Amino acid sequence: MTRDGAGDPDHGLELLWRTRDGEPRPGLSVGRIVQAAIKLADAEGLTGLSMRKVADRLGFTTMSLYRHVPGRDQLVDLMVDEVLGEHPDVPSATAHTTPSETTPPHGEALHTDPATSTEPTRTRPTNIGVATAPSDGERAGSAGPMSAPAPIEFDTEPDGWRLRLEDVARQAWRIRRRHPWLAEVRGTRHLPGPNAVAHYDYMLSTLTGTALTPAEVIAAVGLVGRFIDAEALHLLETRHEERRSGVSEEEWWGARDTLYDRLDRYPTISYLGSAGGWDAPEDSFEFGLRRLLDGIEALINERDEMRDETQSCEECGRPLEPTTSGRPRVYCSRACQQRAYRRRKSV
Repeated sequence: MTRDGAGDPDHGLELLWRTRDGEPRPGLSVGRIVQAAIKLADAEGLTGLSMRKVADRLGFTTMSLYRHVPGRDQLVDLMVDEVLGEHPDVPSATAHTTPSETTPPHGEALHTDPATSTEPTRTRPTNIGVATAPSDGERAGSAGPMSAPAPIEFDTEPDGWRLRLEDVARQAWRIRRRHPWLAEVRGTRHLPGPNAVAHYDYMLSTLTGTALTPAEVIAAVGLVGRFIDAEALHLLETRHEERRSGVSEEEWWGARDTLYDRLDRYPTISYLGSAGGWDAPEDSFEFGLRRLLDGIEALINERDEMRDETQSCEECGRPLEPTTSGRPRVYCSRACQQRAYRRRKSV
């Protein structure tokens, strides 16, 4: 069986979305295997993760683990979904599964169960997981229908969306600092679990209800998600080099005097250095997140201004098509004009 699950389109899905017992049971369980694997990956990264090492930590044979988890790939998917449940403000998917033996519940799910929903079908999103959004090459619409979620009341306060999106992005960053191995989970074909879907759904809800179109909401959330992942990958690489060499990043660059002696010939670098540009550098995550949100905010404001400038039909309230010349339009159609005339005559 390949990672794509070519022989089984639901490969690993039932395990991710399983219904688990709320009370701990004696002996080996999926929850205990996942927790042990997370601790191992926190210490050694995904490169140090193996079914044998997890079994050794738990005091069981490797073969006993395969009775609960088919393989390492499925274990990684379980680990990702487990740590994404650490968001304190994102409801976890308790409608589908209870938390593992050592993880407290986080609240109710925002989405409905596709197996029991009777709502009309919609288009399926793709690649819901660590990156939290479809890749540029995989657009929603190619995978078929899925059940629509129940209606949600969205935050329509002018700045409400930014505060919520900023908060959930920082929570995602804190999780990736606790579990740097998340950045090692690469590729666009990892099955999402209930916590990953709930996290993605919550991020989408922060911008739904603004002046952005549905496609722009999905694109904006995907942009923020990929930025977080890029910062997490840089953090992972830095920690890996420090662990490998035993030398911190600051110490390594501080010892490169022979390089700095050659930089005087570059005027811009010399100017920024003498001006103190590298003395107190910006926090790359905070700086990047603010600039991303500034761009999204500018687009929302632009959409709001366009909506305010759009004139409406005095009779039915529908938006009027702009005129390039002549008198401005008052009614959207001849029928509305006649109804307004008859109404005035009857007064």
